[in-house]
Amino acid sequence: MKTSARNQLKGTVSSIKAGQVNSEVVIDLKSNVIKAVLTNEAVEEMALAVGEEVYAIIKASFVIVSKEKPGQISTRNVFETTVTDVKKGMVNSTLKLAMGDDTLSANITNEATEELEIAKGDTLYALVKASSIILAK
Repeated sequence: MKTSARNQLKGTVSSIKAGQVNSEVVIDLKSNVIKAVLTNEAVEEMALAVGEEVYAIIKASFVIVSKEKPGQISTRNVFETTVTDVKKGMVNSTLKLAMGDDTLSANITNEATEELEIAKGDTLYALVKASSIILAK
């Protein structure tokens, strides 16, 4: 599988909670848990089941970062990370974020990188909405 998305996290489905329209799919990664929201139709079409291996695909531009731990927030996925690399481009910076044995890439503006004074070794909180995650088998 090849995609343009920077984040392709392999994990195992640990639970599926079906609602009337959508389902919450919980995936155990190497050292984290990630939650995705899919339509029930997508869950059925993919024949998702507990114990199956899947990929959580997340565009780097869907990852929001914060220097402060968020308090009460609706975002289902909040990861404490360590910045392992900062690459500045003409407009955006790409951050490599270690979260235990898993790694995320985040694209943010250079202006945000400078305002937050993001540097290698910093602790950042990476936020990803459950509805921003695409699952693949």
